[in-house]
Amino acid sequence: MSRGLSSLISAAALTAAVALPAAAQQEEKVLNIYNWSDYIAEDTIKNFEKETGIKVRYDLFDSNEVLHAKLAAGKTGYDIVVPSSNWGRLQIDGGLLRELDKSKIPNLANMDPQLQALIGKLDPGNKHLVVWLWGFTTLGINVDKVKAALGGMPMPDNAWDLIFDPKYVSKLKSCGVSVLDSPSEILPPALQYINKPAFSKNASDYQDAGRLLQTIRPYITLFSSSGYINDLANGSLCLSLGWSGDINIARQRAIDAKNGNNIVALVPKTTATLMFDTMAIPTDAPHPNNAHLWINYITRPEVHASLTNKVFYANPNAAALKFVKKELAENKTIYLTDEDKKRMTVPEPYSSDTRRVMTRVYTKFKTGL
Repeated sequence: MSRGLSSLISAAALTAAVALPAAAQQEEKVLNIYNWSDYIAEDTIKNFEKETGIKVRYDLFDSNEVLHAKLAAGKTGYDIVVPSSNWGRLQIDGGLLRELDKSKIPNLANMDPQLQALIGKLDPGNKHLVVWLWGFTTLGINVDKVKAALGGMPMPDNAWDLIFDPKYVSKLKSCGVSVLDSPSEILPPALQYINKPAFSKNASDYQDAGRLLQTIRPYITLFSSSGYINDLANGSLCLSLGWSGDINIARQRAIDAKNGNNIVALVPKTTATLMFDTMAIPTDAPHPNNAHLWINYITRPEVHASLTNKVFYANPNAAALKFVKKELAENKTIYLTDEDKKRMTVPEPYSSDTRRVMTRVYTKFKTGL
C-alpha cells in the first residue's frame, strides 16, 4: 500500500472518529412522557410536535407509588416523568433523576421565585425538578346531596369532619364517598386530623391514623385516583377526598353537562397538604435533549397558562398569570389566598421504613381487615 493511500485512509478514519460523538448525540425525534391522568391541555402535545418535529409517546399513572416503583426498577424508557416534589426528593437521593442543564431551559426565568425557593428545600439549587402544576389535597362535595344526606345536621366547621368523623360520613355513604387510592395521599390528612405531623416519622403515629381510618372504612364506597372525577361530576358521589384541581374539573364537567350537580372544592379552615407536581428527567432517559426542549416549551408563559385553563390547577409561572382565564385566576380554590397558603402543609419526603409502615396501614384500611 502506498504511503499516500495509507495517509488518506488514516485521515478518513480520524475524521470518522471525530464525527462519531457528534453523530451519537443526534437523538431520534421521539419523547416518552409519563404523567398523571387529566393533566394536560388538548393541544399541548400537538403544538410541541408541530414546532419540533418530535413524536410524543404519552403514558399515564395515577399514584406516586406506581411511578416510584417503575423508576426504582430502572430502564423505564421515559424521558419526562412527573413526580410530586417530596417523591422527587426520594428519587434524587436514589440517583434516579438527571441533573438539569439549565442553559437549555431559558424559560426557567419565568418561574415564581417564591415557589422555586419552596421546591429548593427539597431540591437544593433547583437542579432536578421543575414544577408542572400545583394544588392541594382536600374534599370535594356535591353541595345539595351532602345537605340532603345530613338532614337537619349542619355542615361542620372543620371540613375534615365530613370524612373522618363517623357521625357525618356514615350519613353520606348513601350518596357515595370516595378517597384517593394512595397511602401517601390519605394518611397525611388523617394524621393531621388526630393532631399528628402530616409527614410523621413515628411509626406509632401511623398506627393511630390507621385506627381512625378503620372507623370510617364501612362508609367508603370507592377508592379512586382518577375515575372519581366523572363520578363526582355525574352525581354518583357526594363526597370525595381528592385533589383540588380534579374537583374543579368535576365541577366544570357538571356545569357543561347542565346536570344540576353543584360541585365545590373546599378550603379547610385548619390545614391541608399542598402538592407540587414536577417535571424531571430520569437518569437513564434515552432522549434527554428532547426532554429539555419539552421543559422549556412547557415553561413558556402561554403554554403553562393553557394547562391551568384546562385542568384547573395553579401553575408556578409568574409570567403566565396574565394568560390564565380571569375566572380561574380569581378562583380561591385554584390560586389560594396568601392567608390560606400560610395554613397549608408543605410536603416532606418519606424514608423507606416509613413508606413500608404506610403501605401496611393503608392496605389494612382498604381491605377492611
